[in-house]
Amino acid sequence: MVLDCHIHMVNNVDTKEEFARKMALGGIDGGIIFSHSPAVFGNKKASPEDAKNRIAKVMEFTGGNENLYPFHWIDPLEDGAAEQVDMAIEAGVLGFKVICSHHYPQDDRAMKVWEYIAKRGKPILFHSGILYNDGPSAEYNRPGNFEYLFPIAGLKFALAHISWPWCDELVAVFGKSNYLRFEANNPNVAEMFVDLTPGTPPMYREEALTKLITVGYLSMPDHMMFGTDASSNFNHERVASYIAADNAIYDKLGVSQEAREKIYSKNMLSFIGK
Repeated sequence: MVLDCHIHMVNNVDTKEEFARKMALGGIDGGIIFSHSPAVFGNKKASPEDAKNRIAKVMEFTGGNENLYPFHWIDPLEDGAAEQVDMAIEAGVLGFKVICSHHYPQDDRAMKVWEYIAKRGKPILFHSGILYNDGPSAEYNRPGNFEYLFPIAGLKFALAHISWPWCDELVAVFGKSNYLRFEANNPNVAEMFVDLTPGTPPMYREEALTKLITVGYLSMPDHMMFGTDASSNFNHERVASYIAADNAIYDKLGVSQEAREKIYSKNMLSFIGK
């Protein structure tokens, strides 16, 4: 089974049937679907119905397919963010997507939302690394900033794109997570995952995956998740090329079938509590 942990809803949405057909052509069995982006990404103020409408659309799109897992894209600085968390979970959302485009992850207002999401037992998948938006926000998304989340007991969070171009920093941050949670045996430390979705250009991909796989952290094989940055207007040829390219790297590194099963599906299911 291959599950994609990083699929965006976009305005040009395939029908459910067409989306399922294209996924199969790309070698994908399912994955996490993010709701449409919050109003801040259109430089707008959220309307009272914005979150409700976005949640309804992602729930409708994923409904009827047991291998599609809805996530709500939340802006933690919006008024009523905690209430938005409750509304999303009550609708059936399984986790949350965040891009820190206008704040640091350690912002006091955001930290309260992360803590609340952890208390509700849901994971957060963060963008990490350079952000191709219309303003300077890369500094918000450096992997080192996410050290501030480690003390949040019960939190599961993932950093996407191997934090390109700060891949080495990402490996180091995961190393700290591995040490605190597993080597120092502190179960109250947040659990960190790495979303392998490209951000890494092809010429850097092998280097980044090699470092993650061979660095030697005991918990690393259980915390890497395959992703593609695909959309609800699914490009199956691009997705299939990502799988082929990653498998060629895994062949070269001698990655076992057991480890690949974790990377391609089992770790994502663990991340969302399945």
